[in-house]
Amino acid sequence: MKIIRDRANKLNLQQGGSNSEKEKPVPIAWIPKTDRASKPSKGLVPSLQELCMKILVKNADAIASLEHVPDALRHRLCQLLCDSRKMNARILALLVHGSPMEIRIRDCSWLAEEEFTKVFEGVRLTQFNVHKLNRTSTKFSFVKEAHENKNNEKSIISLDQLDALVLQLDQCGRCMADYTLLATLARSPGSLPRLTTLSIRGACRLSDAALSSLVSSAPALQSLNLSQCSLLTSATLKKLEHLEVLSLSGIQTIDDNFLREFIISRGHNIKELVLTDCVKLTDSSMKVIAENCSKLCALDLGNLRKLTDSALGFLANACREIHTLKLCRNAFSDEAIAAFVETSGEILKELSLNNVKKAGHSTALSLARRSRRLVSLDLSWCRNLTNEALGLIVDSCLSLKVLKLFGCSQVTNVFIYGHSNSDVQIIGLKMSRVLDHVRVPELQEFPLRYSSVSSI
Repeated sequence: MKIIRDRANKLNLQQGGSNSEKEKPVPIAWIPKTDRASKPSKGLVPSLQELCMKILVKNADAIASLEHVPDALRHRLCQLLCDSRKMNARILALLVHGSPMEIRIRDCSWLAEEEFTKVFEGVRLTQFNVHKLNRTSTKFSFVKEAHENKNNEKSIISLDQLDALVLQLDQCGRCMADYTLLATLARSPGSLPRLTTLSIRGACRLSDAALSSLVSSAPALQSLNLSQCSLLTSATLKKLEHLEVLSLSGIQTIDDNFLREFIISRGHNIKELVLTDCVKLTDSSMKVIAENCSKLCALDLGNLRKLTDSALGFLANACREIHTLKLCRNAFSDEAIAAFVETSGEILKELSLNNVKKAGHSTALSLARRSRRLVSLDLSWCRNLTNEALGLIVDSCLSLKVLKLFGCSQVTNVFIYGHSNSDVQIIGLKMSRVLDHVRVPELQEFPLRYSSVSSI
């Protein structure tokens, strides 16, 4: 790979050596602080809102309505209910009622077919009193007025006319089959004209025919999560003209031909692509992505063991806008990762090298030198990184807020107490409380993100 060779030649010249000589690593110059002033951050004190949310979750059966509750609070409540296994059909009906702009449920494994059909068939037939529509930014706000004329007639608007922008029904394999989808969400073409974001992760019984009907119902889709939807092919995906975000994670049948057909057809608009656990993919797919996805901003290549260092070369040479890159459980060399960071590190905001076991000395130097905008870094199970390497990274990357170090048993107090970056949260060290660090991001910041919570 050219960028690796160029980097190696440059280092050889700097060290006064030749290409034939065995390259000696440049020593990492990092001196830990000795005053121990920088101590690990303590657990965050819960806000009043969080405490109230916990009380609501404990007493979920007493919740009578969620109307006029902001979407962000609905999402947070729903996530807590799913985590505590207290989500049920009654709460789902409350979430759906009241013309919400977004419906986000990240775990529907409890939901039966009959309950799903009852809730969403009922929603489509629901009618609302409407007095006027106020346009605010890209959304509509609905001002309801309980008014009836002398004939008891009401001004009404059906769900099909509402701004249903986001629908997340993850882990829905139990409730979502072709016939349930066709009876509810995909009943007619164009029935969901404003739906831009859809996540149906785990819909393992969904076929191409049902997805095709769903695509016809929501022609404006921009973000689509089909993770673990194992029966799908690329033909239906090519119908999505406006697609910008796509997750195909965990679909074992996806190979180079599948991806090539889709990328050549629709890759010019793709900004985020998730291919985790699509284990048949090779460097050939990365070349196609590099040649056709010039707008790509985020890429997840977790557990693609057939990829070689050449894959990073293709991306570095053509995809210059990538700010989020996940390379978990891959066999990329330390030199290849370092070369990619040297080329593209200036715009990286999130990088995951979780279980990339070869990441080490060269990677650390490149990160420290080029990744000044990096906000989140996952180096879990990267045991070739020493205290000095980690210290140099943390002290040099001044924008860094989150550093994940699960499985890094080589890390000692020399780094933990010796680094000088007081803003960074270090997650995953021995005896640390992991869940205290989990925070749900403000969903308004990610209008096209199908995932409600970043994975640890």
